[in-house]
Amino acid sequence: MHVPLWVWLATVAGIIVLFLFDFFFHVRRPHEPSFQEAAVWSCIFIAIAMAFGGGLWWVWGAQHGAEYFAGFITEKSLSVDNLFVFVIIMSKFAVPRIHQQKALLIGIVIALVMRGVFIAVGAAAIHQFSWVFYIFGAFLLWTAYKLGKESFEDSDEEEIYRPNPAERLAQRWLPVTNEYHGQRLLAKVDGKRMVTPLFMVIVALGFTDLLFALDSIPAIYGLTREPYIVFTTNAFALLGLLQLYFLLGNLLSRLVYLGLGLSIILAFIGVKLVLEALHENTLPFINGGHPIAAIPEIPIWLSMTIIVGTLVVTGMASWLKDRHDRARA
Repeated sequence: MHVPLWVWLATVAGIIVLFLFDFFFHVRRPHEPSFQEAAVWSCIFIAIAMAFGGGLWWVWGAQHGAEYFAGFITEKSLSVDNLFVFVIIMSKFAVPRIHQQKALLIGIVIALVMRGVFIAVGAAAIHQFSWVFYIFGAFLLWTAYKLGKESFEDSDEEEIYRPNPAERLAQRWLPVTNEYHGQRLLAKVDGKRMVTPLFMVIVALGFTDLLFALDSIPAIYGLTREPYIVFTTNAFALLGLLQLYFLLGNLLSRLVYLGLGLSIILAFIGVKLVLEALHENTLPFINGGHPIAAIPEIPIWLSMTIIVGTLVVTGMASWLKDRHDRARA
């Protein structure tokens, strides 16, 4: 699918407008969103993403439309899983609730910009070297194994989060105040300009979400090879994540099987990537460097069925377990 430059520019401009709207409408006035506010705006942003997918389906056909929706569902699910770590970071830095929106949104924007670089590099690598799918597939299978293993282990939330390299580097080289100064990222203390803890939170959130992209980008490339769809699914998955954070903040602990469901999805996409790599094989030590035509291709409808089915089953299982635990309590 060839996407004209003007379409790319219009799409990026539209996404920037949506993020700016989110900033000026929600973040500029410090407040803690109510459940109703978070629910309404979460639905609005998801509706925008769905409308965009419908338009893409209508303009470029069912195949690309289905790839978009499968990718969006996958990326959104992975984003929800990322919220667990966001909650821990907010707790670690004791961020006041009224200032959490600004930290989250700026961290998300930084992550989206860096993901754009990842997407461009991935697209170039895939275009030049089809064997990259072997690496992507193997990485997703390993990630799925670790995620599945962690879902069966009980761990203390305080032990999950560790300062990332960017955060440690900033703490080492930048003077940091001990107290928050409203929503300010910089403050002058005793005549010396220093960064506030809110600045460190943004660094932690942005770099952490970049690490999450190491599995989400290969996962979406397992569902589509179109950089435009990869970028838009990531952008719309991150858009509205701010509202979803406040909407699901108290419910995340009840999604006990979400990690297991995502593990199954990542494993499936990993296998799909390996099969595609074998189907277009060029490595000389595999089948003499020739493609293996007998390898079947997994259609997008089957991918979407497995992704949605897995999320529905694990979601229902989480709800039943939470209900059972509450009854016992």
